Amino acid sequence: MEQVGGFIRVQQPSEEARFDFKFFKRFWRICGILFPSFKSPSVWLTFFLVLICLLEQVVIYYIGLVPGKYSKIFLDKDESKFFNHTLYAVGLILAEAFILSTKTFVGARLYITWRKNLCFVLHDIYFKDILYYQLNVVDKSIDNPDQRMTQDVDRMCNTFSQILVPIAILPFTTGYYIYKCWGVTSYLGPVSNLIFFFIFTVFNKLLMSPVAKAFYMQEKCEGDFRYNHMQIRMNSESAAFYRSGAVEKDKANRKLQKLLLVQGKLINREYALNCCINAADYLGSILSYVAIAVPIFAGRYKDLSSSDLAMLISQNGFYSIYLINCFTKLLDQSIQMTDVIGTAHRIGQLFEVLGRLKDEQSEDYRFLFESDERSRTEPLQPNGKAFAFSVDDVTYGLPKSSKLLCKNLSFQLKSGVSVLVTGDSGCGKTSLLRVLSGLWPHASGNINKNTNLGPSNLLYLPQKPYFTDGTLREQVIYPQQDHEVVPDDEKITHFLQLVGLERLLDRVGGIDAQTDWNWYDEMSPGEMQRLSFVRLFFHQPPFAILDESTSQVSEEMECLLYQTCLELGITVMSVGHRSTVRNYHSMELHLQKTGGWSFSPISSSSSVQ
Repeated sequence: MEQVGGFIRVQQPSEEARFDFKFFKRFWRICGILFPSFKSPSVWLTFFLVLICLLEQVVIYYIGLVPGKYSKIFLDKDESKFFNHTLYAVGLILAEAFILSTKTFVGARLYITWRKNLCFVLHDIYFKDILYYQLNVVDKSIDNPDQRMTQDVDRMCNTFSQILVPIAILPFTTGYYIYKCWGVTSYLGPVSNLIFFFIFTVFNKLLMSPVAKAFYMQEKCEGDFRYNHMQIRMNSESAAFYRSGAVEKDKANRKLQKLLLVQGKLINREYALNCCINAADYLGSILSYVAIAVPIFAGRYKDLSSSDLAMLISQNGFYSIYLINCFTKLLDQSIQMTDVIGTAHRIGQLFEVLGRLKDEQSEDYRFLFESDERSRTEPLQPNGKAFAFSVDDVTYGLPKSSKLLCKNLSFQLKSGVSVLVTGDSGCGKTSLLRVLSGLWPHASGNINKNTNLGPSNLLYLPQKPYFTDGTLREQVIYPQQDHEVVPDDEKITHFLQLVGLERLLDRVGGIDAQTDWNWYDEMSPGEMQRLSFVRLFFHQPPFAILDESTSQVSEEMECLLYQTCLELGITVMSVGHRSTVRNYHSMELHLQKTGGWSFSPISSSSSVQ
């Protein structure tokens, strides 16, 4: 981390995804979220899943003995035992089918519980104050945070739910089958299996880290490729006006080619890992016969009949193969484990960046954030005028940059004294609003805020209005929810008619009609700006900040909107380029590209105030 000109330049985190201490550190933190307490549903589901899997091992053990008993029955030509043993085997198989289905069901419920726990915690941090803005717009130190919270969380929880219990019960099953093998082959069987497992584990570890790293890069490229298509979906009309299909096709194809190149590398590395895993599986199948051949050829079982020896060989084959299966199951989980490693690194990295951003929030502007209670603050009365904020000797610039936009700025926003912010393009007008709203830090000086940012105190109307999914009422009362406001359909309808949006009620089917509209596609820019003013009028805060909020409406409508603000007692601070906007403000804050500024009254001849 490097400090330049009062701002912080954040170094990009390393895009490494290895099976190392960092992985275990990140994954341990994630496990604390997956299992929040001993009484949590995820703990009980895991415990139940372990019991089911242990019961399954018991059933599998008896199923594994079925072939050996069949061998003895056939060699002895015992017809009566054949039918009884067949009924016994069918019962075991049906029990195994029921247990396997139950295990799959409980594992799926565990996956859903984990995903819920992890997403809720991420959402709590991500939507806290303005961290989502800092992560997506200001910091940008990690790629595709949306993908990490959706696709990566889903994939990690799903994969981990499939491999957790098989790995957890391995000590029990391994210990039992070592004991059984020892009874048939003495030390030779268990020791040969352990040596076999150790050799392939070394190869497996060497091959697994490159696969995990390639998987991490694949997830990044997947997010970039998806984002390219999302951009076209969100801005299809603008792109269509440019007839930019060929350009966007080339960009999409380049991102696809990069993704496929990374996927090709992943496939190549998985090929080597799969070769190691499959070799372990199939070589292990003959190890049991090698282990039992020694005592047989040494004459240890010379007193057994042919049928008893056949049953013994079959049983030992089952013991040894299942013991090797216990060992190689760890190797078999390697492909899925690389998914867990790659996604856990990405999720852990997201937690770390969110934590860093939360800690870096300056106490100088923390009070600008909206309070949880959304209460209306009683303003102080300096010089007989209520004021929203005062700016004292503030210098600000672009975040993570040494470029300063304005130096030593001082002014106040008082009740009844609206302020117009002017200046050439690029001089820092919108940047000033970001600083005042707490989105950007300032390099020096003080901003004394006398009221919380929120719909009851100071409401901000950005240049591009924001609309959420939901009903028309939800758009008007935003950012509050239904339970936070008193229903007033008459008030909403009145302001919709005032700004000429009464037809919008018919188009959506009513104030509370559910719709799957994308509001940006269904309304023109002018309609969106007028609807954002309906939101302002409904909340009727004492102060409002307007960032070119009337640029897409006619001068007549602009006059109506500003006159209504006056009638409702809303003092505004506006950024605007039209000369007509001056008529509705008392003071002009003019910013210069050199970093200078001036704050002076607007002549009464050009102002209605």
